[in-house]
Amino acid sequence: MPSSVSTPAAMADYHALEAENRALHEEIVRLKEHAAAQAQKQRRFRAVFENSPLGQKIITPDLAIRQANQALATMLGFESSQELVGRRIMEFAHPDHEPDWEKLQESLWAHKEPCFVLETCLVRQDGTSFWCRVTSVLFPDDGAELGYTTLENIATRKNLEISHQRLYEAQETILHLAAHDLQSPINNLQMLIELLRLEPVVQAAREADQQSIRKLLRLMERSCDNANALLKDVLYLGQMEAARLEKHRTDLGAYLDEHLALFRVAAQEKGLELLLELPAEPAYANIHADKFGRILDNLLTNALKFTPAGGRIWVRLLHHEGHARLVVQDTGVGIPENLQPSVFDKFTAAARPGLYDDTTTGLGLFIAKQIVELHEGKIWLESQEHQGTTFYIDLT
Repeated sequence: MPSSVSTPAAMADYHALEAENRALHEEIVRLKEHAAAQAQKQRRFRAVFENSPLGQKIITPDLAIRQANQALATMLGFESSQELVGRRIMEFAHPDHEPDWEKLQESLWAHKEPCFVLETCLVRQDGTSFWCRVTSVLFPDDGAELGYTTLENIATRKNLEISHQRLYEAQETILHLAAHDLQSPINNLQMLIELLRLEPVVQAAREADQQSIRKLLRLMERSCDNANALLKDVLYLGQMEAARLEKHRTDLGAYLDEHLALFRVAAQEKGLELLLELPAEPAYANIHADKFGRILDNLLTNALKFTPAGGRIWVRLLHHEGHARLVVQDTGVGIPENLQPSVFDKFTAAARPGLYDDTTTGLGLFIAKQIVELHEGKIWLESQEHQGTTFYIDLT
């Protein structure tokens, strides 16, 4: 700086300008480094975006495609990703699945959900369609909000699911038709058994012959009852999925006492004692009387099947931690430990013939569990071989 102007004030201004110049230089360097870092990030994003095997696109709030990669173009039957820019994704939505994209649009931009996932169907340029899994996230961009979306072709998996569902529905239909068709001849057999009991020839037979005939008729009747029980379980399955229970507040003690009437007779015929134990104060719960009866039917039928003559079956109602607990306990043969985890499974491998040649579908406890859950309750068991089994049900 020239000495002619080297006054203290001038020197101070000079040093201030020098400091400001250094600060500006440092800021320029920082901005260049930041710009270089941003450029590096953009190159990385573009490399991932362009080379990803998944279809990828960036969409605006009106679902217009601002940017797309080649995988998405190929997925939709186009040669270049540029052919998709500016087009709305709704142009490729299958007519039956347009609401899927409306839901995505609403979820991201109206409700500001950070991420939205759906499985939907798109239509290619040649008119063929395919299933895809769509994942969209919302992100800010120059004061606006855009959607970043990945699309995965799941046609193979979805077609398998649809095929399996159709096969399952066909099997269910055949099963239910067969069950319905079998009920009529079984009912006819039961009617014929009753008529045979009253036949004059039977009435006029010697006492020993009458006993033999009655024994055979009882065996025939038991076979019909077993067949009807199996059909009832099979037919009941079809009602489970759509079941909507209209529940009513019920005095469980009175309900149990009435429901056990038939089972007391069955227990007596097998030489078993069936006991009902109720609390001093009434216990109430919201139940669907008919469907809850299916739970009792299945648990008590099992207890009767697997408890040898001279044994006992208890049905206990308790107050437990503010709700009702139902306990069904027997002194039967018990359930082997290795079978216990699967007893509530559909067509369980734990299904076994009873002590009295009773047949089973392996559906009874599966159905019981489904009904308990429809009542928003819980069911579980404790069992030891040769000592008996106890089922617990907690109800609200």
